[in-house]
Amino acid sequence: MLSPERPGQFRVLCLFALFEAACLLDTGMLFPRESSSREVKELSGLWSFRADKSPDRNLGFDKAWYKSRLRETGPVIDMPVPASYNDITQDPTLRDFIGWVWYEREVVVPARWITDEGTRVVIRVGSAHYYSIVWVNGVKVTEHNGGHLPFEAEVGSLIRKDPTQPCRITIAVNNTLTLETLPPGSIQHIDDITKYPKGFFVQNIYFDFFNYAGIHRPVLLYTTPTAYVDDITVVTDFLDNTGRVNYKVSVQGATTATVKVTLMDKDGHCVASSTEPFGVLKVVDVNLWWPYLMHESPGYLYSMEVRLMAANERSTHEDVYTLPVGIRTVSVTSTQFLINKKPFYFHGVNKHEDSDIRGKGFDWPLIVKDFNLLKWMGANSFRTSHYPYAEEILQMCDRHGIVVIDECPGVGIKDIRSFRNASLNHHLDVMDELVRRDKNHASVVMWSVANEPASEMPPAEFYFKTLIQHTKALDPTRPVTYVSNSHYARDKGAPYVDVICINSYFSWYHDPGHLEVIPLQLNTQFENWYGKYQKPIIQSEYGADAVPGLHSDPPMMFTEEYQKVVLQSCHNVFDQKRKQYLIGELIWNFADFMTVQGITRVVGNKKGVFTRQRQPKAAAFILKERYWRLANETGRLPPWTKYPCSL
Repeated sequence: MLSPERPGQFRVLCLFALFEAACLLDTGMLFPRESSSREVKELSGLWSFRADKSPDRNLGFDKAWYKSRLRETGPVIDMPVPASYNDITQDPTLRDFIGWVWYEREVVVPARWITDEGTRVVIRVGSAHYYSIVWVNGVKVTEHNGGHLPFEAEVGSLIRKDPTQPCRITIAVNNTLTLETLPPGSIQHIDDITKYPKGFFVQNIYFDFFNYAGIHRPVLLYTTPTAYVDDITVVTDFLDNTGRVNYKVSVQGATTATVKVTLMDKDGHCVASSTEPFGVLKVVDVNLWWPYLMHESPGYLYSMEVRLMAANERSTHEDVYTLPVGIRTVSVTSTQFLINKKPFYFHGVNKHEDSDIRGKGFDWPLIVKDFNLLKWMGANSFRTSHYPYAEEILQMCDRHGIVVIDECPGVGIKDIRSFRNASLNHHLDVMDELVRRDKNHASVVMWSVANEPASEMPPAEFYFKTLIQHTKALDPTRPVTYVSNSHYARDKGAPYVDVICINSYFSWYHDPGHLEVIPLQLNTQFENWYGKYQKPIIQSEYGADAVPGLHSDPPMMFTEEYQKVVLQSCHNVFDQKRKQYLIGELIWNFADFMTVQGITRVVGNKKGVFTRQRQPKAAAFILKERYWRLANETGRLPPWTKYPCSL
């Protein structure tokens, strides 16, 4: 368990371990940023699109659709990128399509990118669900297994082969889920032709959200010099009023290079600098990164400019990359979660990347709206349920001081076959990618390696022990958890986590309609878990469905009144336990979201305190009143934040 004891020795060991782990990863995954040496060309917009509806979904490969323009292979339609393709058309077969779909876009590449052989040109896909293959001008450049993290490939040599032609990008994406994917699923073929059409099959899933598919985040072309900053790792600390930024810069493409690192405050003033590729920057009178509502200046970020000068036989290259850096610490005791050595209480939400029409497609207006609602409500945190969110969202969290529990796509691990070595190895790879991408975000304070796995099964102990230890080795500076809903006495992975996260829905999935059982059952849950494991607890999910506008008195299930009473009953118990070992409460869910069709869901999951269109239900006002009260009780807020109306 992480501990604030002996902080100096512990954090030095963490630093060395993190740098060693970073060296084991193949390459960095820095977010593409423009600078004096780098350009970014975003390829959002309309792409040509075609679903492979052949019986085996393999016609596109049999006929090599990537070798020519997609429209030459058959009919295509317009498809926006980024977006899920499912809700874009009126075709029900496309909404529930399982298999390969094909995207294509022709891009005019700036002439200077082609003529300057000292420029690397990289294609980057923010995420595509689930398995992806990318071709440029008919040549395969990369493939990626996983639906929620970025992947990229260098393509400069390909676009320079024939500079008179546009750059034709083809991306094939397959959303099929198996017992070895994250999240897992299975394909069920039904051969009874008296009841089902020939070739009928369904995708079975073990999670409660829609299996949206497509290219969900922006596709970019970006450049760097051939000698470039490949990765940066930072670990921060402070003593009294002096901050410490431990850093390591990784360089590719240069045999000899010099590096200058400059740390600047918000006003652009240099506060520390170095000419070494790794070391410690000391910041006098440091401005710490604080969570929202915990300090009068939350989300304070410095800028770390890394300037690389490298030479080879023919030329000299300069690369410049700037990384936002928040200086803060995180630690855990048996009863508290500490940020900057002060107790932090999570009062926040669970979310989904989900909205009308776009599905899981990246959408700036929706993101900004959600952050405004979070701050209006007084939420200081959220969990990326149940997959990594877009990098741009974490950047917003850094700037606004919203604390993040960063969760991988390990949701729905219910089948014993999903605990085999192939699944575990893929899970380890996903954690590598997640930590590589998000390790420098000040807002990310904890890794979650799974949600509601069948952790009572015998294979779960080895699986989660291996997974958690691997994640801690990748990043010893953050605690690790997974979210459980199994009985405390049978949980095989709980001994290895740093924080216990529990999902429970008393008087909903259990004893439906019996609101009177909530206080007793919730209290028993907490006492059992803490009594056995002696670790701090987060109520990581709780709630009830409410159809907006549906009312009854006395409260009945699915009404707004019932949702309110469930929340209030839980809050009474939370108030007792947060004086002991409860360190957080995250409502399920921030907003209504789409699910697969079924008799327990009426056009999606209605447990949101906001509708899918981001309009408040009565429960949103209950949470707003509670969260602002919790923030005010800390006694660390300046006068102008004492009341929500001051926003």
